[in-house]
Amino acid sequence: MRYSAAEKLEIIRLVEQSGLSVRRTLAQLGIPKSTFYGWLQRYDSGGLDALEDNKPAPPSVWNKLPDDRQAAIVDLALDKPELSPRELAVTYTDEKSYFVSESTVYRLLKAHDLITSPAYILMQAAEKFQHPTTRVNELWQTDFTYLKIIGWGWYYLSTILDDFSRFIVAWRLCTTMGATDVSDTLDDALSFTGLDQIKVKHKPRLLSDNGPSYIAGDLKDYLESQNMAHTQGRPYHPMTQGKIERWHRSMKNQILLENYYLPGELEGRICQFVDYYYHERYHESLDNLTPADVFYGRGHSTLDKREQIKLNTLAMRKQMHYDNRSTNLNLMS
Repeated sequence: MRYSAAEKLEIIRLVEQSGLSVRRTLAQLGIPKSTFYGWLQRYDSGGLDALEDNKPAPPSVWNKLPDDRQAAIVDLALDKPELSPRELAVTYTDEKSYFVSESTVYRLLKAHDLITSPAYILMQAAEKFQHPTTRVNELWQTDFTYLKIIGWGWYYLSTILDDFSRFIVAWRLCTTMGATDVSDTLDDALSFTGLDQIKVKHKPRLLSDNGPSYIAGDLKDYLESQNMAHTQGRPYHPMTQGKIERWHRSMKNQILLENYYLPGELEGRICQFVDYYYHERYHESLDNLTPADVFYGRGHSTLDKREQIKLNTLAMRKQMHYDNRSTNLNLMS
């Protein structure tokens, strides 16, 4: 049972004025001797105020994120509202060389009411492919998607995506979805990677759906001339081309926020998003690396750098905690 300061003082007075011994009086009151003498000592040293119950101080957490860092993360979230807590955590770690976890960012943003409702899942698939690729330029995914230009009609975006890195190897904005459009995009991809100039044991295998342009005889002849194998995905099976479908969704979520009146405007906006996708969009499935990190082979060095940043940050927080605790002890002594 908890007693107020006034009640404790009343009990002290009652015991002092009792004709019985302290032990028998406390036994009748149901108060342990140690508790009573603790009250008495506090009252003698500090008066009535000392009898107040002290609220338990929260334990000092050594790895708590400093206030200035919290403010900086909130500012970053407001500046880039399109980023998830995971992307914000990685962005802040890379830009500021100071480690912060995804869970910490989530709790911080939730406390500031900056967490939006999760997007609906439009496509579900298994977590991993049955036979995942193991290197860059092993498998290229390709597909078309459509975009409208006001006054011009529908245009079609042909894309070549590297399956291992999710890097956009080549893309073209086309007026049709013919086999020639596919082969022209593949020419761009082969030129970009240099695979049209050097001899390799295996050129990338092409993965596509069963659209008319991908089953056309002209494309078959082109692929045979380039010594490229062709795999066609199963209809209505999202795992087959889930990566390029996810690319289309991410791209359209940004591109379709605006209207376009000239093909050049749309091409410029796609180019801008592709550059962002290359270098700034962290993929959870790539260990929070960007497609460019993986495609150009700098993924391991980036992960090693982040691990060192994490170790340095935790060591710095721990040292600050001990320094603050030592300062507080010195002030109390």
